[in-house]
Amino acid sequence: MNGTIGTMAVAVATLALGACAQLGIGGPDRDAGFFVTSTGSGKGADFGGLAGADAHCQKLAAAAGLGHRTWRAYLSATGTGASPDVNARDRIGKGPWKNVEGVVIAQDVASLHGNNNLNKKTALTEQGKMVNGRGDTPNMHDILTGSQPDGTASAGTADTTCRNWTSSGDGSAIVGHHDRVGLRDDAPSRSWNSSHQTRGCSDEALRSTGGAGLLYCFAAD
Repeated sequence: MNGTIGTMAVAVATLALGACAQLGIGGPDRDAGFFVTSTGSGKGADFGGLAGADAHCQKLAAAAGLGHRTWRAYLSATGTGASPDVNARDRIGKGPWKNVEGVVIAQDVASLHGNNNLNKKTALTEQGKMVNGRGDTPNMHDILTGSQPDGTASAGTADTTCRNWTSSGDGSAIVGHHDRVGLRDDAPSRSWNSSHQTRGCSDEALRSTGGAGLLYCFAAD
């Protein structure tokens, strides 16, 4: 009998927690529209392309109680042949975007690429946790973007997107620093979305410059 009662109590508690999460009580802000992924793909910068990266954002959002929104990875892709470039800034909706604690990151696309409120304290994961930055062990402040400072794909022939997010070996990608800290004090080094290129596309290569294959995710609806 005691075992049965205990099982029932656990079930009731689980249902209550689920209801609280749906109501936004003790969980993430239901209007949250921005987070940094808590995990990478497990295959370096290979997400299976933009669609796979979006699915990664959506899966993590759903697990955190934010699956009611449509999530997009902040990634650009370079055109090949008849395919045009894809700009990260054009994929993420119009804003405003708040983190899971309800803090506004940016009001719109223009402010996101101008004077935004994105830094180590506000660039939280879908779980509401801070991501390691420079000075932490391990450093994980390199966030994959493949983008120029204005949120567009890079011109030229150099690989800046790890073969449009399908490579876990050769290639390179542009990353930003979520903590806004760089090796130098100049603006590009401290850019949230366009700080430098990686040494490669594997997990090891991404770690070597201070990354973990993480993404910025934005709610596009």
